[in-house]
Amino acid sequence: MTIAPTISTPRLTLRHHVLDDFEPLAAHFATDWAQYMGGPITADELWRWLGAEITSWQWLGYGSWAVELTETGALIGQVGINKPPRFPEVEIGWCFFPEAQGKGYAFEAATAARNWAFGTKGLSTLVSYISAENAASIRLAERLGAMRDDNAARPDGDPDDLVYRHVPQDNDGSPEAYA
Repeated sequence: MTIAPTISTPRLTLRHHVLDDFEPLAAHFATDWAQYMGGPITADELWRWLGAEITSWQWLGYGSWAVELTETGALIGQVGINKPPRFPEVEIGWCFFPEAQGKGYAFEAATAARNWAFGTKGLSTLVSYISAENAASIRLAERLGAMRDDNAARPDGDPDDLVYRHVPQDNDGSPEAYA
């Protein structure tokens, strides 16, 4: 069975999801906090979604990581490299609990995941599909060096999603090489 590799950053651990992640994720995805990710969604929907992201590791060799604070082990969100059937391209996506936002954790985790995708997996491009109303995710994509790509295909042809394209940065591709 293929599972997510563990990636350590200065403050975070990106690890394979475990059953104990489900309840805190379900609690957050059931709220308006999840509005930019197709939510709020039910626990049943999250079960299928998370199951697909975990299975993606076996089928595609990439998927989502749970993100936890290394010092405390507290789950603070997730980051992933995913390509469900409805996505035209491989996406890097992220979601962090409200209490973890504004502290640089999303940038740290997304940088590590992006560098892993370009370095270890050898991918040459990634996209982020972002709701035009999600200013925080747009800022993060831009901070990561992504450029808006108005010509890129969108999931389900949704014209309301923006597409931000990520390309390899001028670094060694390791998770420690933060842009």
